[in-house]
Amino acid sequence: MTTTTQTEARWVAVRAGLSRGWLETKYSLKEPGDLVWNFAFPLIYMVVLLFMRGSTVPGTDFALGAMVLPSLVGMSIAFGGLTGPASTIAVDREDGTLLRAKATPNGMIGYLVGKILMFALTTAVSLVFLVIPAFAVAGDLRLDARTVVLLILLFVVGMLATVPISVALGSLLKRASQSGLLFLGSMLLIVPSGIFYPITALPEWLQWVGQAFPYYWLGLGARSAMLPDAMASVEIGESWRTLEMFAVLGAWAVLGMVLAPIVLRRMARRESGSTVAAARERYMSQGY
Repeated sequence: MTTTTQTEARWVAVRAGLSRGWLETKYSLKEPGDLVWNFAFPLIYMVVLLFMRGSTVPGTDFALGAMVLPSLVGMSIAFGGLTGPASTIAVDREDGTLLRAKATPNGMIGYLVGKILMFALTTAVSLVFLVIPAFAVAGDLRLDARTVVLLILLFVVGMLATVPISVALGSLLKRASQSGLLFLGSMLLIVPSGIFYPITALPEWLQWVGQAFPYYWLGLGARSAMLPDAMASVEIGESWRTLEMFAVLGAWAVLGMVLAPIVLRRMARRESGSTVAAARERYMSQGY
């Protein structure tokens, strides 16, 4: 197969993945369980912001809700990309979806593209429900052309930096119930990420831990887009570090896009019709 033919075949797989991702998104938005998952957290965040209404950051007249909201936006991007895809991998393995993808030329590329699009769209919908009402309780936020452009870029890079990594990690799980371990790990990573309080208030070693993962950089990027420049004084180096933010997230995106197809293919090689049937029987015997 020539290089041109291989490239065309990959583009066909990408287009198929985009189509699959769109169909899965429409199905997800009609599924009651997925709707609860997608909108529960924005609702909780809105309640928190409502309770913060009228409160200010200690020592300033800056609205506390305005300080917290951007971090919640960044956390929502990371959470949507890191927790959801992993759980779907085990389910797709048990119902034979991955086996069918393996049998299709460049099927794993299409599968990965579909997952990125699906979770990007569902995360975007939940963010709309969070951000639009939140402006009513966080009037000190900055909203201009730079804010819009930076948030869009942050969202796109954030999805690329998190969904492939989640897919790769999900490929290592034996069954869907184990995805709770990744959920727990994500919750632990929020602690040193500077989401709920300035990262500069943490011990230095925890600051380094937080900066190694996407949660911190997505939160920082959202704060740089939505907060006045004066608020950068509580950040590391008293700077938004925009270039460093995109560099780190870009590195995670490259790592995920390289690892995810490899891990998916290796995992799919171990799958067969008999293993899928056994997994499905075990799944049904558990009463699901």
